[in-house]
Order: sequence, then structure tokens, then C-alpha cells
Amino acid sequence: MKNQNFSNHQKYVPGYHIVALLGSLILVIGSIVNLVKTSHEGLYSASLITFGSIILLFTTVYARIFALRAQDRVIRAEENFRYFLLTKRALPKELSIRQVIGLRFASDEELPALVEKSVNEKLSEKDIKKSIKTWRGDFYRV
Repeated sequence: MKNQNFSNHQKYVPGYHIVALLGSLILVIGSIVNLVKTSHEGLYSASLITFGSIILLFTTVYARIFALRAQDRVIRAEENFRYFLLTKRALPKELSIRQVIGLRFASDEELPALVEKSVNEKLSEKDIKKSIKTWRGDFYRV
């Protein structure tokens, strides 16, 4: 696998980001156009198609959100454990989940100092990632 860094760490899945998401959006727009242009006789079926396409769009978006939320919980647990192994203390409660997610890319040598800096300076996830000198790749993110 190629090395990860700040500029290439985000995951792009064409099957989701183009096919599923964009396809669902096009389906919703097309079904709304069909609903508006339909005659009185076809109103019921056009309404059902529109309703179904909206449900499909919501399902597509929420499936991604739920998977990422579950993975965020796992990342918090993993990083808390890693920090505990390094320092014999739990991660500070002041850290947000977004900060913890940014910290997962820090090497073991950098993590304790970066945690303190993140708490004291209230660094954003992006600022944390930019502060990392030795990047630790995460190749399992959904």
C-alpha cells in the first residue's frame, strides 16, 4: 500500500460517491419532474415513485452516516487504549471525537504531546492532521 499523508488520506469510493449517491439524487429529481408533469390518472403511481426515490436517497445517505458513526466509536476506543498503553492515562475528556479521529494518524512518539497540544490549543481535526510529522496510515476506514 502506498504511504498515507495529509494530502491523500481521505477515502473516495466511486461506487458510493458517484453511483449510489449521485444516482439516488438523479432518481429523486427525475421522479419529481415526473410527478409534476403527470396527468391526474398517473398521479398515484408518480407519487409512489417519488416517495420511493426519496426513501432510497435517505437510505443511501444514512447507511454511510451510520457506518461512519460506528467506526468513530471504534476509533475512540482504539485511540484511548493506545494512549493508555503509552502514558498509563486515559485520553482527556476534553477531546472531541473529531480531534480523536485526527489524532489516530499520529505516530506513537508524537501522540502524547499532540494530545496535550490539542487540548490546550483546542486544535481542530484538520489542524491536528497538519501538525503530524510522522504519519501513521489508517487503511481500514470505511
